[in-house]
Amino acid sequence: MIQSPLARLLPGTSAPVKTTPERLLRSSLCALLLLAPAANAAAADPGQDFTREAKLLFRVVACAGGEPVPAELVAVVESHCKALRPLIALYRDKYVTGAQPFLDSLQPRGLPTTVVYPFGGGDLLSALTTYKGLREVTTLSLEHAGDPRRIVGIDAARLEDSLLRVRRGVSGLLALDNSTSEAMIQLQRGEIPGQLAFFLIALAVHGQEPVGLRYFRLHSEGTLDYLSQKRIAELEGEKALQLNTVWKSPDFSVAFSNSELEFRPAGSSEPARVHRHIAANLMDGPLAKDPRVIKHLEAKGPVAALTKAASYTLWSKSFSRVRNYLLKHMEFMISDSTGIPPRHAAPAGFVQETYGTFDGPFLEANTTDSEDFCALWAGQPKRELKFRYGYVDVLRQNHLLVTRRAAKP
Repeated sequence: MIQSPLARLLPGTSAPVKTTPERLLRSSLCALLLLAPAANAAAADPGQDFTREAKLLFRVVACAGGEPVPAELVAVVESHCKALRPLIALYRDKYVTGAQPFLDSLQPRGLPTTVVYPFGGGDLLSALTTYKGLREVTTLSLEHAGDPRRIVGIDAARLEDSLLRVRRGVSGLLALDNSTSEAMIQLQRGEIPGQLAFFLIALAVHGQEPVGLRYFRLHSEGTLDYLSQKRIAELEGEKALQLNTVWKSPDFSVAFSNSELEFRPAGSSEPARVHRHIAANLMDGPLAKDPRVIKHLEAKGPVAALTKAASYTLWSKSFSRVRNYLLKHMEFMISDSTGIPPRHAAPAGFVQETYGTFDGPFLEANTTDSEDFCALWAGQPKRELKFRYGYVDVLRQNHLLVTRRAAKP
């Protein structure tokens, strides 16, 4: 007589059960299935929730939402909002009302709603403008998301100084559609988490609101490891890495490098959308040494992509890994001339369509790709572009590039 595992595992089973080896196997599998959900629930830590801090930052930094502002900070916040709101209105008029319908008209039906934006910095704003139907977006850049906790208990003087630096940093993005590296550098320090501030302003511009904020690291296979309160406390003394040797080192913990921000239209109950920001050096050397970022991106399957004002990194042989990832997994991409050059796009099965005018790169870049892009624009019909998208060209002319996978015969 063989005693069933269920008789040992489940209460209320009082007598041994006679069974065959086959029945024993089935019983054992059932027992494992019963235990699996509990084991998985214990293993999957949802991470510490920073929604409270996100909503307070949303009100203070992005001038949106209904979170109450401490009385001693009201005057500072209202002064900041008086200066910020005209910039938000300017962007909405030029890009949400003006450019978004055009950008939407370029996109084919059935486009993936998962978006990847390399070299994206704090620019969730352009991702939401470019792909209004996205459900998930990942931005990747040298900048870290930032610590949201310092907003709690901040005094008026420190807040005023921090908000001034945020406005200076975000003004280029709202007025000129791209941010400078110097602005990104300055916002890696201080009382307001610079990248997160940009993300929240992007939500306000597009009528969205934050409903969740967590931080994560990547497992070796590229999956998400959400950071618990205990784990964040353990990492408190370890500063975030300086990912560019000429930039200032962040003054916050490495725990706050990668963020996951959930959001939805303000006041709605629709399923939340997700923005993840990953702080990473996308050069070939660092990606080869630590393949977690590429593994994470590859697991997303087909994606839509964008990039702009990216210092022509995708032209460089030093960024071949991220470029090859895009060519393998993206179905469609909108960019300025810092997108993928024709010599890489065409052999990978992509066609490219030009808008506006391009007579050479805005910054110094390699001659081969510069000439190829000039020939690409010169060889296509003139298509008007009424707004700036990322960089202008060497003659300060607006331009835009669509790179799409060629239709199969």
